Amino acid sequence: MVKKLIRAAVTHTPDSPYKIEEVELAEPKNDEVLVKIVACGLCHTDEFGKQIGIRMPIVLGHEGAGIIEKTGADVKGFEVGDHVVFSFATCGHCRSCVSGQPAYCENFNQINFGGIGADGTTKLFQDGKELSMFFGQSSFAQYSTVNARNIVKVDKDVDLSMVAPFGCGIQTGAGAVLNAIKPNVEDSIAVFGCGAVGMSAIMAAKVAGCRQIIAVGGNARSLELAKELGATDVVNRKMLDDNVTIAEAEQEVSHGGVNYAIDTSGNGNMIMNAIKATAYHGTIVVLAPTGKLENLDVGAEILMMTRTIRPCYEGDSVPQIFIPRLVQLYKEGKFPVDKIIEQYAFEDIEQARIDSDSGKVIKAVVVMNEQG
Repeated sequence: MVKKLIRAAVTHTPDSPYKIEEVELAEPKNDEVLVKIVACGLCHTDEFGKQIGIRMPIVLGHEGAGIIEKTGADVKGFEVGDHVVFSFATCGHCRSCVSGQPAYCENFNQINFGGIGADGTTKLFQDGKELSMFFGQSSFAQYSTVNARNIVKVDKDVDLSMVAPFGCGIQTGAGAVLNAIKPNVEDSIAVFGCGAVGMSAIMAAKVAGCRQIIAVGGNARSLELAKELGATDVVNRKMLDDNVTIAEAEQEVSHGGVNYAIDTSGNGNMIMNAIKATAYHGTIVVLAPTGKLENLDVGAEILMMTRTIRPCYEGDSVPQIFIPRLVQLYKEGKFPVDKIIEQYAFEDIEQARIDSDSGKVIKAVVVMNEQG
């Protein structure tokens, strides 16, 4: 197997910091491409990936973007020099994949969280030993060998550091609105959590023309930005009276509850408030992993209120269709994702992680190389 020596951010244990080291990367097979990474977003899913038992060491990173340097013999529709954004890995042959629902690939967990690519192997090695992969790309690195199904061609005049996060977090929030619930101009929506996913949902709700968009969070600075991005109202959970719940405050602002609530927090208490914040026959979309919901009365809160609770993976997205749509909205100034992004040098990836985890920045993106 021919291998290329590269630098990558290696994670050796679930609690260890990112450490930039030399690793070996396998050259592309017939259905793969070699991409020089320009930028990669940091996402809470990277931190989640550390804790779910993937074999260590691992190279994380799953919001990569870059420029193709080599293509396999069977790759169609891409050529050297193309600018691409990476997205989640799929098997390409299960019922969900062939029916146009790749976000619900039946092998999604294995090939995105299992430490291997869609072909059952890893592309990364160090000191003669295998390193685990992440989302079929491991894009916290100078280069990535990735299956052509994972990539989306984008216009060369777009800054790749701005659109790299479209491959996961951004399309998750935006797609939950534009692909999953598809609200109309008479609908109201509340977004719980004002991180990158929540802000993307807010921007998408504005694109959809929702009559009321309520941002729910606990950071006054983020809530102000949420209003700039499209929120018509905000609820600061940290400023509520002790005897007022988040749901009660939202019900007051919305005059009886919203049509749709999207939770991006993964917090059981926030999800319970999201449920209670919706109107009769409302829909609650859950985007982040969570534990148990305490004291959920299914009869009273769900059945009698005819509410729907549904998960949404990767924004119900077909990346090859949806990501170019978001890129076009960004170019038109209708999806100003640049307002939530903070750039870091690749060498500062650990600081980017710290700032992301603390909430100092909404969306951190590490930049590896100059665009060419």
